[in-house]
Amino acid sequence: MAPRHRHRRTTAITALAAVALAVPVTVGCSAVEKALDCAQLAVEISNDVDNLQDALTGAAVDPQQADKILDSLDKDIDKVGDRTDNADVGKAIDDLQQAVDNVQKSVDSGKDPDLTPVKDAAGELTNVCSP
Repeated sequence: MAPRHRHRRTTAITALAAVALAVPVTVGCSAVEKALDCAQLAVEISNDVDNLQDALTGAAVDPQQADKILDSLDKDIDKVGDRTDNADVGKAIDDLQQAVDNVQKSVDSGKDPDLTPVKDAAGELTNVCSP
C-alpha cells in the first residue's frame, strides 16, 4: 500500500504545482487584458475627439452633433475610468474630463472651444494605456 499512497501524494503535489504556476499566468493575463481594454478605449476616445473637431467645424450647420459627440466622449471616459485602477491612467482621465467639461461650457455659451487640451489629454491617455 505504500506505493499507492506515494502515488496519491505525488499526484496531489503535481496538481498543486500546476495551480501555483497557473495563478501568475492568470494574473498576468488579467493585467494584459486591462491594458488592452484601456488601449482600445483610448482609440475610441481619440475617434470621439476627431469627430468632435469635425462637429465643431460644422457647428453652425448642426450644433446638436457636438452635444451628441460630447456625450459619447463622456461615456467613453467613464468606461476607461471604470476599467482601470492605474494612477497614470486616472490622471490622464481626470485631465481629459476637465478638458471636455471646458469644451462643453464653451459650446453651451456659444463660444468657439479650444480643443487643444482635449487632444493633448487624449494623446496622454493613449500613451499611458499602451501595453
